[in-house]
This record gives sequence, C-alpha cells and structure tokens, in this order.
Amino acid sequence: MTKSLYWADNYLEKRRTAEKAIQMIRSGQRVFIGSACGEPQALVRALAEHAHRFTGVEIVRMMSHESTPLTEIATQTYESNLSIRHIYLGSAQSESFASNLRFVMPMNISDVPGLFKSRKLPIDVALVQVSPPDDFGWMSLGVSVDVTLAAAYSAGRVIAQVNPRMPRVMGQSFIHVNDVDFIVEHEDDLLTVEPARRSEISTWIGRHISRLIEDGSTLQVGLDANSQATVQALSQKNDLGFHSQYMTNDIMHLYALGVINNRKKGFNEGKMVASAALGTSELYEFLHDNPAVEFHPSDYVNDPFIISRHKRMVSLNVAKVIDLTGQVSSEAVAQTLFAGVSGIVDFVRGARRSPGGKSILMLPSTSHAGKKSRILPMLRDEAVVVPRGDVQYVATEYGVVNLYGKNLQERVIAMISIAHPNFRDELFEAAKQARLVGPERTLGEAARAVYPVNLEEKVEISGQTITIRPAKPVDERRIQEHYYHLDKADIFLRFFHEKTSFERWEVENKSQIDYIKDLTLIGVIGESGFDRVVAVAEYLLLMESNMAEVAFTVSKEFQGKGLGKLFLRKMAHAAREHGISGLVAYTAAHNQAMIRLFKTLPYKVNTSFDGEALTLSCKFDELKE
Repeated sequence: MTKSLYWADNYLEKRRTAEKAIQMIRSGQRVFIGSACGEPQALVRALAEHAHRFTGVEIVRMMSHESTPLTEIATQTYESNLSIRHIYLGSAQSESFASNLRFVMPMNISDVPGLFKSRKLPIDVALVQVSPPDDFGWMSLGVSVDVTLAAAYSAGRVIAQVNPRMPRVMGQSFIHVNDVDFIVEHEDDLLTVEPARRSEISTWIGRHISRLIEDGSTLQVGLDANSQATVQALSQKNDLGFHSQYMTNDIMHLYALGVINNRKKGFNEGKMVASAALGTSELYEFLHDNPAVEFHPSDYVNDPFIISRHKRMVSLNVAKVIDLTGQVSSEAVAQTLFAGVSGIVDFVRGARRSPGGKSILMLPSTSHAGKKSRILPMLRDEAVVVPRGDVQYVATEYGVVNLYGKNLQERVIAMISIAHPNFRDELFEAAKQARLVGPERTLGEAARAVYPVNLEEKVEISGQTITIRPAKPVDERRIQEHYYHLDKADIFLRFFHEKTSFERWEVENKSQIDYIKDLTLIGVIGESGFDRVVAVAEYLLLMESNMAEVAFTVSKEFQGKGLGKLFLRKMAHAAREHGISGLVAYTAAHNQAMIRLFKTLPYKVNTSFDGEALTLSCKFDELKE
C-alpha cells in the first residue's frame, strides 16, 4: 500500500463508496467480516448485493447477527458464489443455524488470532468498522476488537467503514489510517443487543451463586440470562473487578453503582478489560473515551495465563446440559445465535488457577417447558464443551455443588441433589444401571427435597468464618468424619453410650433429608466442597406428638462460643415455620450445657427424668412468663 508523508492525505485518497470498495474483492479470496455488534453493515450489504459477481469467495466471521443473510445466499447458490466459515462459538439450536452446521469451525477463541497472524488461515480482505481518526490518524475498532484486530493486521487488504457512531475505546483497539487500504464513510446505528430477560429461575440461580463470590473478586460473565441475573445479585458486594470476553449493560450498571471498581484485581488494576461489547446504545456511549475501560484482542483476554494472574478470578458461564459425571455441553444466546462457548474452557481453566479463583457453570434444571431435565444421565449426542475434569461449581435453581476432586459416585449424588425433583428418581435409577452408584444406595427423603437457602448464614467465631447451612446429600462423608473426630465424652452425651463406629447407613439419614419433617443443619469451615463440619444440629418430627426431637454435636474447638445457641434458634424457627408444635430433647442428667442451651429459648421449658435420660421440651405457643 502507498503512504504519503501525512496520514490525512492518505485518508482522502483511500475514500471510496461501499460499492467501489467491495469491487476490489476478487473471486476465490477469503474475506473476514468484523464481529458481532462491530459488523460493518454498509460493507456487508454491498457484499451481498454484488455476491452474484463472485465465485469461490469464502466468508470468515465469528459472531454474526446475520443482519444481511450471507448464509442464506451461500445456501441458495450451493456455495458457488459464497461459502461461510463460522468460528464456532456455540451449540446454537435455532432452525436456521442448525441447518447450516457444515459452516462451523470449532476453535478456542484464544487461538483464533494466532490462526490469522500465522497465515495458516490467510485472510485476503478484512471488512471492519472503525471510529473516525483522531488527530494522529488512529481509528478504534470500538465495540469489536476480539479477533478483528488480528484479522485486520494480517489481511492482504483492509476495507474500513468509518462510522461516527462507533465509540473510541481505549486499550489495544486501534488501527492507523496508513494501515487501511480503502475507507468507506457511512453512518449507521450500531447493532445492539437488549439485556437478556430475567426469570424467577435465573434469579434464584443468581442468589445461590452470589454467596460464593467474595468481595475483591474479578468477574468473567457469559452472555445469558442466568449469568446476568447473577451479576444483578451482586449489588451488595464490594471492590469487584472485571476481566471478560464481553462487556454488557449489567456490568456498566455495577460499575455505576461502585460495586465494580477494579482496585483489587491484582493485575490490570483500575481497568475493566474485555474484547468486545454487546449491549445497547447507552453502553456504547459509556465506552467512548472511558479511561476505566480497555479492550484487548482475544488471544490476550482469553489467555488462561493472563486470566490466572487476577486475584479471586470467578468465571460465570451458562451450560445447555450437564451429565451426572460433570460433562458439559454449552448453550447459545437467542439474540445472537452464539454464546462464548469456545471461550468457556479458557476461563474455566484460567479462573481455577487464579489465587482464590472459582469456575461456576449454571443452568436451569429443566427445559423451558419443564418436560425435560437439563441434567442427563450421560451426554451422548451433545458436543462436550467442558470436560468433566475441568468442572468445579455447578448451579441450578435448587442449589450449588462443587464437583472438583469428587469421584463419580459423589458427583452423581451431587448433581441429582440440584436436579429438578421430578427427575431425581429416574436419574438415580439410570446411575445405578450404569454402576455409577452402589446398589445399596437410596435417595431417601432427598428425592423431593428443595434446599432452603434462607437458612444459610455466615458467622465469625474465634477469627474463623463458619457457614451455617442445611445439610446436603453430598455432606454425608463430612458428617461421618465429624463424628469420628469427636471426643469420647461428646459421643456419649450425643448417643448415650460409647461408640467407635459410625457406619455410612447411620449417617445417610442426616444428609438425605426433606428439610421439613427432618432437618439437619451443619456448621462448616473452609472452601465450599472441601469444607470441614464442626457442628451438627438435627431435628426429626415425632408424628404422634407433632414435636421435633433435636440433638447437637459441636467440635471441641468451637464449644462454649455460642454456636449451639444459634443452631437451636434456627431449628426452632424452621420447625415453627413448618407447623411443628415444639421441640424435645433427650440428654444425660449431668449435661448442664444442653440444659442451659435449651433454656435460652423464649418458650416455657418442661423437664422430666425417667431414671436414665433427662427430657427437655417446649411448645411454641407457650412463651416464658
């Protein structure tokens, strides 16, 4: 390309109409089209209008709205004029896309820039959209840097649509006038994507996940209602950071609230980093010349090494279906037909390797009509996007489980516990048939149970954070370990005799509960999924009296610190909410700690002794005088 001494002269020389610029494309060439909302619409329209003049032109694009139906042209002409190469970013199930799967090229998005720059997939012509040049001749790729920058710098020719509505976004987003061959000045409204609609299910998923996200975390957020609902549930968090493939309206709103300030990222502090934006015109105005935002190419943003350098990196992505062993197939976004699927693995692996990082995958437990479970016995016809060995946290509206480090039987029990209750029995039977769980296993009361997240609470005791929550089926082994580590005296007070063995079947009924007739609360410390049980409180409904029998055990290190009192009040509240008349406890006559604990309740306490055990009881309709 020729260059004058002054870029402005070059700019004037390179101006063309869209039609004239597109005529520079030759048959047999490979043409890249700028991604997503950065699509140069005027150039694409001209390309479609002149498609009949070409033979053997291959279109390469990553994330398209198909505002101009090039795929339809390719199909109608049997690919003689145009053929399409879609960089695979989703398992889209729309009828139009599913019928053209032959055009899909599965790749990790972090590898795509290298594919262009190495010329392994040479780009002859790049069609891009940019902002007007600044005083030094630099034009910003604005809302779409991702793989577009690499395509532009490695292409034989670059045709740029200069659009005054394209925001000038900071970071590694610029291309110089001297590096462009033809310029088409055309003002268009940028393509927009309305925020995904929230549902009650996605809101519940967001509530569950928000409990896992600590202050000071750095977020990557997928393009879907579930992960956006999670973002919206974070309004009470502090000092969050952002490093993600896509910037959205919800991220902008969290920044406006001061929830995201990027001060504790540990890397690129003070900056929100992304590679593209998908949102409304309000978002694009927010991005323009904003020094708090930097866009970088996908081989930087999606690089697992770069991702892992952030403190407490949390990746939030949606799945289409997950099987009982943890294999994941991912979902597509209705508005775009594509989701950041090929970016999921990069962020899953990068987040898990970050200090204090977490990878979270989420999905509704059933399809939209509620007729099919999204948790399957085994993936068969679905493409595995995330291998089971990379999966950490999985969330549905019924709770969150940590699969990392778990064997297949533990994974099956965990996944069934967050499946829709209507499908748990058949999933369990399928797991038995596949020998993924032992033949002696049962689901018990957990088959229809709905986890009561409202009973969760965090407390600080002796400098440690203790999470008090209802027990889940996955807690069976941890409860068993708790009993094995109790002092002999505490075991005697709990079971009324010396005991050295705690069989699995004895512990099973403490974790496979319905949370109404039987409830177990546990106190845990440590990382979720690898936490240690330090206290167990349980009640069991006595049907004949409509009273709940309660029992407690607390590890030695936490005795006498108010934990038992907190547990008892929670148990009383839960029992009363479920229409139970009162509480009863059986203990040794010399167990003064239990007697004092019971008397802290605001109800009249009755005591009786039968020569062997002391009975403590109270009714919720009999308050202390």
